[in-house]
Amino acid sequence: MATDEGVDSGDDRAQVIVVGAGPAGSAAALYLARAGVDVLLLEKGSFPRDKVCGDGLTPRGVQQLVRMGVDVDAPGWMRTKGMRWVCAGRQVHIDWPRSGSHPDFGLTRSRHDFDDILVRHAVAAGARLCLETRATGPLTDRAGRIVGVSTVVGPEKQPKNYYAPVVIAADGASARTALAMGLERDPGKPMATAARRYYRSEVRTHDPYLELWADLLCSRTGRDLPGYGWIFPLGDGRVNVGLGALPHRGHGAVDLRATMDQWLTRMPPHWELREENAVSPLRSAALPMGFNRRPQYRRGLILVGDSGGMVSPWSGEGIVQAMEAGEIAAETVALALHRPAGAGREQALHRYVSEVNRRWGRYYRLGNTVADLVFARYGYRPLLNRRVMASPALVNTLARLLTHGTDAPSDDLIDTVVHGLVRMVPAPSRRARIMDARRR
Repeated sequence: MATDEGVDSGDDRAQVIVVGAGPAGSAAALYLARAGVDVLLLEKGSFPRDKVCGDGLTPRGVQQLVRMGVDVDAPGWMRTKGMRWVCAGRQVHIDWPRSGSHPDFGLTRSRHDFDDILVRHAVAAGARLCLETRATGPLTDRAGRIVGVSTVVGPEKQPKNYYAPVVIAADGASARTALAMGLERDPGKPMATAARRYYRSEVRTHDPYLELWADLLCSRTGRDLPGYGWIFPLGDGRVNVGLGALPHRGHGAVDLRATMDQWLTRMPPHWELREENAVSPLRSAALPMGFNRRPQYRRGLILVGDSGGMVSPWSGEGIVQAMEAGEIAAETVALALHRPAGAGREQALHRYVSEVNRRWGRYYRLGNTVADLVFARYGYRPLLNRRVMASPALVNTLARLLTHGTDAPSDDLIDTVVHGLVRMVPAPSRRARIMDARRR
């Protein structure tokens, strides 16, 4: 059980405040509550709610749901066997690896109620949820350390302050809390954009594979799309159709709407992916990638998920990283709160940065380089050439690299190869470490 600091009889104080009840925030609140920490979860909206997303989870994401206690066999979850990559008239199926540490299946489910499921688990664990409570800025002490957040509550936007010695920012790509604390985005790190739309398609809705297209062309320039398109089955008569792009500085922005319209003309008519079968508008969102906001901890504020730029530069996947970061943050904070306020607690909270970088640092640095040199210039087509797609070993190696779907320690030769590639990435330079330290 954590100490009682920061708790009193009022409902405006807690040991930890979590801003945002998406996957990152709900995961953090759930694990904190399980550890006996009094945690306040502030959410600007209400549930259920929509969110721009591909709605697909790899086995690594399924593992996180199971750890959180989510019943992945309940109605509404659609299991997947793997991925199907389509490129230049060829296609290849990659089944999810059968490993000892991850499930051998993926899942799809609409974000409309996905976040609702997670937040309900957090509340059941003991987190205190405040809906329609928009954080408007940090509250700081004279030393500049965050001690809470100001909010406006309900339709009347009544002002209210909440206080806690630690705040976890899980407020998405806008990262308003981080920005207000002086944590700016690194413009040198990738920032992608994704767009998606739902269609009725009885033919594709029960497809056991996540389908990804690597040979799309930008409508405006005719260049290869610096990203890929997807068709994900939802099992309820609908499919999620979308594309993500990582524009190169020299090529300009991508018109996602026109590019998707152009892509849909290539679809077989019996897939029914046409305007009259659309059941949602086309919506888009930014994808902050590759740790593009650092450091992930500063003066009482921890960044998790999109707020910390944790979307994978390899694939654009963000839900898995958000839930994992929420768990890491919760464990770090729960242990830190056992120490009295001061240098010892600060040292414990800084362990969050070390653990996040231990898990993803080299992998993301390699991904950022590949994204800049390959994906943003030529898309995924160079990686899915004829030779690669004809080789099961190369295809599976690429798939595990893109999805971070490896075991540690290595479960087979492919895992060994992928881990070897990642370990070859140099650690941050001394100058970069000094700059990070100064930002704290």
